[in-house]
Amino acid sequence: MQWFNLEDNVNLLALIGALAIFALTAFVTGKYVKQMKIAKEGGELDEYVWDGIGEYKNPLPLGWAIVYALVIVWALWYMLAGYPLNSYSQIGEYNEEVAAANAKFEKRFANPDIKTLHAMGESVFLVQCSACHGITGDGIGGKAADLALWGSEEGIVDAILKGSKGLDYPMGEMPAGMADEEGAKAIAAYIAKEISGIKKTKNENLVASGKELFAACAACHGEDGKGMEGMSPDLSKYGTASFVEDVLQRGKKGDIGAMPKFNDGRLNALQQKAVGEYVISLSKGE
Repeated sequence: MQWFNLEDNVNLLALIGALAIFALTAFVTGKYVKQMKIAKEGGELDEYVWDGIGEYKNPLPLGWAIVYALVIVWALWYMLAGYPLNSYSQIGEYNEEVAAANAKFEKRFANPDIKTLHAMGESVFLVQCSACHGITGDGIGGKAADLALWGSEEGIVDAILKGSKGLDYPMGEMPAGMADEEGAKAIAAYIAKEISGIKKTKNENLVASGKELFAACAACHGEDGKGMEGMSPDLSKYGTASFVEDVLQRGKKGDIGAMPKFNDGRLNALQQKAVGEYVISLSKGE
C-alpha cells in the first residue's frame, strides 16, 4: 500500500485535511497558551447580572468565523467537484460491474436452446419459487399452487371448479363453480384444443359441447379467449411459457400470502422466459 500516493484523489485529500487540522490545532493551541500568560481581566460585561455575578460577552472570534466559512466552501467543493462525484464511487463501480455482468449474460445467452432454458429456469425456480411451491413444484401439499397442473388440460378444469384468484386484472377474480364437473371437462377440452397453446385434448368428444358452454366464459375472456385486450387472462397463451411470464409480471395472491411481481429487476426477461419454460415442462412431465 502506498501511504503517500498523491496521484490518488482520496489519498491526497486525506493528507491535505490531516495537515490542515494539524496546522490549525498548533496555531490555536499556541495562541491561547500565549494569551493565558499575558491576558488580563477586562472586556465588555453582559447586561444581565445574577446575585452580583456578571458575565463577559464572548463574541465569536473572527478566526473561527473565517474557518467555519472555509469549511462550508470546502465541503461544497468536495461534494460537487472533488470526491466522490468526480472520483471513485462505490455505487458507480457497482453499476459498472452490473452493466458488465448483464452484457456478458446477454452475449452468452443470446440464442439459448430449450435445454438451456430449462436448466436456467430450474436454477431460478429453486432459488426464487421453491420456498412456496416446493422443489418439485407440487405446491407442498396444497399450501401453494400445484404448478404441475399449470399448462395442462386438468389445470383448466381445476380453475373452473375452484376459481382463480389473485391476478391483477381489471375484470377481477374468477369465482369458483362456473360449471359442474362434466361442464368443466367440456369447456377445458374446447379451450385446450381450440384456444390455448396446448392444441390437443384428451376428450375430443367434448369439444363441441365445450364450445357452447364457453359462452359463459366469453363475457370476461372474449369470444376468442384472448382476454379482451388485457381485461382478463389471455387463454391463447395458456400452455406456453408466456402465460407463466404474465403471472410473474403481475404477481398473485394465494392462500399463504402474496407472490411478488418479478418485474422489479430481480429477474430479467430471459430469466422469466426460462422459468416459464421450466414450469410448463412440469405439466408435461419433462
